[in-house]
Amino acid sequence: MEPRMHIIETYFECCGFDHTFIQGGTSVYLWNLSKKFAQSGHRVSIVTPAHGRLDDLRTRYEVEDLPYEDAYTLPVPLDPEVWRDFPAEAALALTTTAHRIRLDGVDLYFLANDWLNRLPDTFYPPYESKGSDLVFFKPLVFQVDAVRFLRTWFGDEKALVHAHEPYYHYLLPAALRDDPSKLVVSNVQSNMPIAKKVYEPEVRRLLELLGAPLPARAPEPPVAAPAAMVQYQQLTHLHYEYGPDNLAVYELTADHSDLIDFLSPGQLDFYAGFRDTPFEDLFGRLPIADVVRRNAHKMFVGGCAVSDQWLAWDPAGVDRTEVLEGLGLDPDLPAFFHNARYAVHHKGQLELVRAVDRVLSEGLAAGFVIRCISGSGIDDPFFHEVAARHKGRLHLEWERVPERQVFGYAAASDFCLFPSKFEMDTFLIAQGEAMAVGSVPIATDQRGMAHFGHADPPDSATGFAVNRSFAEDDELLVAALAARIRQAAALWREEPERYRELARRASAVARVFTWAHCADLHLTEFARLWQGEPPRLDPELALRHGWFDLVEDPARTADAALARGDVDAYERRAPLDDAAVRQLFDAAWARADFAACERAAERGRPGVIGADDLTRLRTRARLTPDGSLLYRLPQAVRVEVVSPASDSGPRARPGVRALERTAPGTFTGPAPGPGALLLLTLDSGRVVWDEVRRG
Repeated sequence: MEPRMHIIETYFECCGFDHTFIQGGTSVYLWNLSKKFAQSGHRVSIVTPAHGRLDDLRTRYEVEDLPYEDAYTLPVPLDPEVWRDFPAEAALALTTTAHRIRLDGVDLYFLANDWLNRLPDTFYPPYESKGSDLVFFKPLVFQVDAVRFLRTWFGDEKALVHAHEPYYHYLLPAALRDDPSKLVVSNVQSNMPIAKKVYEPEVRRLLELLGAPLPARAPEPPVAAPAAMVQYQQLTHLHYEYGPDNLAVYELTADHSDLIDFLSPGQLDFYAGFRDTPFEDLFGRLPIADVVRRNAHKMFVGGCAVSDQWLAWDPAGVDRTEVLEGLGLDPDLPAFFHNARYAVHHKGQLELVRAVDRVLSEGLAAGFVIRCISGSGIDDPFFHEVAARHKGRLHLEWERVPERQVFGYAAASDFCLFPSKFEMDTFLIAQGEAMAVGSVPIATDQRGMAHFGHADPPDSATGFAVNRSFAEDDELLVAALAARIRQAAALWREEPERYRELARRASAVARVFTWAHCADLHLTEFARLWQGEPPRLDPELALRHGWFDLVEDPARTADAALARGDVDAYERRAPLDDAAVRQLFDAAWARADFAACERAAERGRPGVIGADDLTRLRTRARLTPDGSLLYRLPQAVRVEVVSPASDSGPRARPGVRALERTAPGTFTGPAPGPGALLLLTLDSGRVVWDEVRRG
């Protein structure tokens, strides 16, 4: 029988109970999950800042002022490289009070002081305040206040603290690690750069204040990686370089938490290894890769969901003609729908608008509803130019509208478009919402969205997939989107029964993701932790990421090593016969892992890997007599030259130049200079590094 637990949710913004307070999706997630925990019979508390909105809350709720007052001075060491015109340490005088609302079986605790009451409209400090305005430390103030409140108000009472987004709780797991009454689960809400760091003296000083000093650390050794590879990561939004006086946020949370919670299986898998991305090679060389590996047994999927209200509304009650004509569109044409905040790189919106412009300019008979939500409008004139050029075919909007109206848009659409990039989406509720009402998805094959099934095999797919993208202004993504839109429109016109089957399948898949199911997934893991069961490593996760020494089954590890083209790992577990050498070579070649190809060829008997194979391997990059580079790889769809910047600073950006594609799998262009690398995009969507050997 599941034990009755006290679950304490804590985050910088836990205001999903009131739509006038919501700033982001995490707030909605927390409220839905908290209510389900309470409905399951558990005691549930939420700890969050009041954000200067107590008077507003009092007009709609019964707010109880608690007998809690905490006066202290918070010392914040400042990084001199960032806070150039500030003293070495800021001293923030704080007097924190606590206030409670009891709603739907949940106790909401709001912490207030002069610092937490700032930014009542936006809650979050603007990024440009970093280095210029101490309001930047408002989330840090909340971290310390939350720890002090948890200790004082709840004392030695046993509780499970569910903290969200490592960047907003990196002090909390370490501060509570020696408290036997508090269990800590760290929830990774977004795919922030996994090696994101904060100023180490700040962390040490504040943990000392909280009575939980960090052990001394040896300096991190320099990472042996080419400058071009390191610099390029800034363009992927996956990694940035920091100076030596910094600590990785994920290391702080993963090492000191009891469990680590993810929103989808694909998000967990992606964050464990960054497979097939431009960051994968560098990630494997960084200390953070070992952090992931040594904490992998703590990782689990708690999930996410489509709202109960959205699932309760009936899409059959939406008048498609009325909705589309109201937007100036023709209801007799297939309708395509996009709904996301305005974030051109994250959401792939530049490529989406270019693809829509392309197919409509070609004469495709279709209508598009493109919502790029922004309080300040859409600042790119290209979006407005395209909308004006295709009036009557494209409706563009950015205003926040009632949820029921968005539901109508989705229910009136035939296809939904979600070409998100850089693997920033971790569940993508908006795609689930659209699918739930029967809109067939056209979406990126991102790991964090794989649960929606649009990239599944044809006999089970819910829609259409395009390859992942890790490039800004990506022409490959534009072309793929345009092709999928044309394919979808043809399907709608010519194969209506097949279209209806996809719509039914999409709806059925999306409707599985309920908050009740999400709560059950969490409560299963929480109960094991509560009862003292040690977390267990998923062997399939270990095998996928090549952590073969963590799995005892030799046959399973040999098979996984064979699939990865890992010669060394395979040879430790099985005889390296001719068939294995051939399979290892072919697997490595398909992934463009040329070093593994060479190892397979070297370890195998002469002749097992034939002369033709070795020739294509060793002459794939060739300098021609006129000094040009000729590159041949059948599975490559793009080859770029990445040249290191002359500036060696931590945020130096490289030069990027695409080779000309002269035939399928054949590329040519000026020869790379010293230190340059080649970045290959394969037809599978995998992105991998290569080099040009001279002499």
